[in-house]
Amino acid sequence: MIRIVHAVPLAIGLFASIPIAQDPAARSTRPHVVVILADDLGWGDPQCYAPDSLIPTPHLDALAAAGLRCTDAHSPSSVCSPTRYGLLTGRYAWRGRLKKQVLWAWDPPLLEDERVTLPEFLREAGYRTVCIGKWHLGWEWPLRGGGSSADGVSGAHITPEARETMGAVIDWDRPLGGGPLAHGFDSYFGDDVPNFPPYTFLRDDRPVVRPTVDKPAQMYGVAGPSAPAWDLTVVMPRLVQEACAWIDAHARSSRATEPFFLYLPLTAPHTPIAPSMHYDGMSEAGPYGDYVAQVDAVVGHVRAALVRNGFEDDTLLVFSSDNGSPARHGAGMNGPIGSVIAKFGHEPSGPWRGLKGDAWEGGHRVPLLVRWPGHVAEGRVSNHPVVLTDLYRTIARVVGHEVGESAGEDSFDMGPEWFGVDHVGPPRTTMVHHAHLGAFAYRRGRYKLILDPGSGGLSNYTPADDGPEGQLYDLDLDPGETDNLWRDEPELVELMKAELAALRR
Repeated sequence: MIRIVHAVPLAIGLFASIPIAQDPAARSTRPHVVVILADDLGWGDPQCYAPDSLIPTPHLDALAAAGLRCTDAHSPSSVCSPTRYGLLTGRYAWRGRLKKQVLWAWDPPLLEDERVTLPEFLREAGYRTVCIGKWHLGWEWPLRGGGSSADGVSGAHITPEARETMGAVIDWDRPLGGGPLAHGFDSYFGDDVPNFPPYTFLRDDRPVVRPTVDKPAQMYGVAGPSAPAWDLTVVMPRLVQEACAWIDAHARSSRATEPFFLYLPLTAPHTPIAPSMHYDGMSEAGPYGDYVAQVDAVVGHVRAALVRNGFEDDTLLVFSSDNGSPARHGAGMNGPIGSVIAKFGHEPSGPWRGLKGDAWEGGHRVPLLVRWPGHVAEGRVSNHPVVLTDLYRTIARVVGHEVGESAGEDSFDMGPEWFGVDHVGPPRTTMVHHAHLGAFAYRRGRYKLILDPGSGGLSNYTPADDGPEGQLYDLDLDPGETDNLWRDEPELVELMKAELAALRR
């Protein structure tokens, strides 16, 4: 159904003739690992998930054809920061200090110092580790006169009063603490959060350009310090440029034989919806769709970098999203929730109910594509439940790392499902979902329990005056979550409530 009118800046047919090595003995026993995490990309955005999508996604489609497409994959939260925490730790964020919502500007680090992260154990296994993109897990921002923004903060957030004045008292001559370098990454490049200050790129623990001016009032985002002439449309191109340049540099370095872990958390298609001019009109879903098309091109650029350096056949490549889409159309780099549906008829959640932030499926059911030549069969489709926390133990299996008893509590090894090998431990049969406002949902096989009468997030939903306290759905018979069985199945409700309570403990 998609019409590609303009030429994509990367050749769409690039991978059609790539030879795939078939001799496992010729490969490294420890593959390179690349994880690309889109920001607010919906299950229904890529055409390989939703053929009626109004957005061209040739590179994601090619990735799905060359590997595994998971149809029942979920982010550990319906919003950003807790998902990133869960992916890097194999642990649900609600077990820690962040019980709802996300980190806001200037908030302290969410990752605990004692927790072993994915990049930490990969570095111990001999990997070079690099993070390029959106961090959104907090920093220790150094203050003039000493100390940091995190001093004396016991919860996940600084006070509103401190937030208003923090940008004016940051000491940009001192290194930032508590960021990627403090949690297992050898290097970092990114802009932390594209709609929060500081509006500048950070390299490792310093700003690339000091944020010496105030963000212009007409520019999208929260008020705060900015680099002069900061341009929101250059963020995504710079991130992919840095990622591909890093792969090229690794191939030329004295450490070229060492495996690497590239974590590439993108800033798109989250607000500010700022597609480059090359993608203007690329989709039939407005600026939002054009930004999704730009995300797709990133996948093509990264694969091209792997190919030209001889790495692709020895790389475990994973693509997913941190949560569902809020479906903003992108006018003014923003737009009302659900507006891309109303204006263009594009459904970012596909057949699922709800949007980003919700306990309903549209809030947390996400695309998940996996490619590892010789280990993941081409063109496979998996309907097995998986949560992004499961990357922790799955990658640990791949590199031969033994996960300690106090690590990866909410992670399952997906090796048996993805790679077709023997496994130790039970397969995943349950999942805990967590919504923007802190509501819990629990999946047990075909049934899903939501401990909230509404969405728990961004969608506008008002239950009936005599509505039950929660919701129960049979996703096999009712994937759209429209027939609430709460009153019809009281025994099942109580059983699932008890199981969820036990998992929470």
